[in-house]
This record gives sequence, C-alpha cells and structure tokens, in this order.
Amino acid sequence: MADHDKRKQSLYFPEQMVKEMQKEALRLDRSLSWIVQQTWRTAHKQLSKYPAMNELTSDDDERGKKE
Repeated sequence: MADHDKRKQSLYFPEQMVKEMQKEALRLDRSLSWIVQQTWRTAHKQLSKYPAMNELTSDDDERGKKE
C-alpha cells in the first residue's frame, strides 16, 4: 500500500452538517475522517467542473468590454 501523508487539519462545519455526518458515521460504523475523505473523493470530479473565481472575473471583464 502507498504511503499516505497524514497531516492533522482543522476544518469547520456548520453544527447541523456535523450532526448529519456523525449520524452517517455511526450508521456506517466509520470515523468522521473517513466520511469527509469519501465525500471529497465522490465530489472532487464534480467540483472540478466549476469555473475558478479568476476564470469568472476574466469572463466578466471580457463581457464588459464588448458592451
């Protein structure tokens, strides 16, 4: 198995979201860390389809020049 970089990181979530994640962790008999990691793996491809903020700004600038 590949070596994994395990760095401690603090993340802040709304209270209701944490409660929902805890409920799923309990249901799946998994840790909160596992839930967040699987969520990231699942959502990463979809999130990468969204334009970056600098891409939005560039598009907005171009539209302003054309008008």
